[in-house]
Amino acid sequence: MSAAAQDETALSIIKTAVADACVVCRSVQRDIERVRSITKDDRSPVTVADFASQAVIAHQLSLRDPALKLVAEETADALRATPDLLAEVARAVRLVWTDASEADILDAIDLGAGAGGTGAFWTLDPIDGTKGFLRGQQYAISLAHIDNGAPTLGVLGCPNLSADFIRPFDDSDPVGVIYLAAASAGLYQLPANRPATEPTKINRTAYNADLQLRLCESVEKAHSSHDATGRILERLDRGRDPQRLDSQCKYAVVARGQADAYLRMPTKAGYVERIWDHAAGAIVATEAGCLVTDILGKPLDFSFGRGLENNLGVVCAPHPLHGDLVRAIHDLGLDSPATE
Repeated sequence: MSAAAQDETALSIIKTAVADACVVCRSVQRDIERVRSITKDDRSPVTVADFASQAVIAHQLSLRDPALKLVAEETADALRATPDLLAEVARAVRLVWTDASEADILDAIDLGAGAGGTGAFWTLDPIDGTKGFLRGQQYAISLAHIDNGAPTLGVLGCPNLSADFIRPFDDSDPVGVIYLAAASAGLYQLPANRPATEPTKINRTAYNADLQLRLCESVEKAHSSHDATGRILERLDRGRDPQRLDSQCKYAVVARGQADAYLRMPTKAGYVERIWDHAAGAIVATEAGCLVTDILGKPLDFSFGRGLENNLGVVCAPHPLHGDLVRAIHDLGLDSPATE
């Protein structure tokens, strides 16, 4: 089988896996108050969705590859010690994996304990944007294949993100979108609730430097320095208030031309980004024609295990805006690790 055919087959499998995880996560989010009442924990719904999403995707990947190497966010240790929580996870998983036993689910979750590093492996964030999930707003299910330090395949499931740019980010969409990307093959979009639909190719519109700069960043100040973003916009003198939304959906809205750039500015000295928080988003944006680097202009290097140890922050934008942003960051002295 050719490399292109292998990529197409792999994309079909991971598209289905992420679409199933979207079904599971939507169900938990709709049932959020019942889950809270049973588990007696305000954060438990996102915990249930996290575990269930990882179990569903890891299981489907392992069917294709029994020697699966997966770097994911969750381990099942805490779940084994909490029967009520495990029962809720099983309830969610069985919406799409109907014959899953609790033991099957725990084993599937633990498949994500890979170390990453060099070579080929998968990385998964089963729920990226936990606070967005709990608010009923934006979150993402992100899965990527890494080979020799760079993403080669990526899927972003955005269950609450509308394909309609008019719909506000804080207004949950009933359809959602899934983005598929393969290296040098482009970016494609399809409805999250209809994964068998023929994907539509996404071509990002060119950036117009004469218009106001539409920038997006994290909702949470702990994730990205809002003050630093404000200084960068002031320096470029063509910005406006950033759009704020949770998760790797930010990569998607830049990739599809709804925003012009995504910045993740360091907030704490020594903080290392996790690879699952950026791998799928990075290839989605890259295949739409954007550049994705750290704030120093260095490519994101996914070969250092579970963290982006060799990078600082993130800049995602099309040419030539990307260069303008990196220069502004440097000129303002913002390209050094944040102090405590």
